[in-house]
Amino acid sequence: MFIYMTMIDSPEDQSKFEQIYSEYKGLMYYVAYKILNNTHDAEDAVHNAFIKIAENINNIDEVVCPRTQNYVVTIAENKAIDAYRFKKRKETVEYTDEMIGITVENQTLQGLAYCMAKLPPRYRQIILLKYYHGYNNREISKLLDLTEANVMKLDQRAKKKLHQICEEEGVL
Repeated sequence: MFIYMTMIDSPEDQSKFEQIYSEYKGLMYYVAYKILNNTHDAEDAVHNAFIKIAENINNIDEVVCPRTQNYVVTIAENKAIDAYRFKKRKETVEYTDEMIGITVENQTLQGLAYCMAKLPPRYRQIILLKYYHGYNNREISKLLDLTEANVMKLDQRAKKKLHQICEEEGVL
């Protein structure tokens, strides 16, 4: 934890980071392990995620809230995906949007939430970051290590897919 604290200047932000670390380290590890299926790789991904959180501690207002939980899980998920890609770089695997991210397993959702849960994880992630959290394309591209053009295209595809799912489910 000392490494992370040296990256943060103010005592208030250090305290906030300690609370985030205590509250979300288990969840972040769970997300990373679900993607990587390897203890050491998952720990490395969580470590890299906490470094990213320490660098962006000013973006977090409340420690325990759904918005912060989604934020830290998204970062952990992306660091795990980066680690996965790094390990598999020598192998060629066809890229599909469905294989990135974790799936939503809650079957009690209705309406738009149900349609959002049926989206591929990558599309759901883009929609949540842009329209729920209010990040712009530039911020999302930095957060997810993508180009702005890629973020714009993913957003376009996500909205199209969400519209199609809503029509199929009779939400629209």
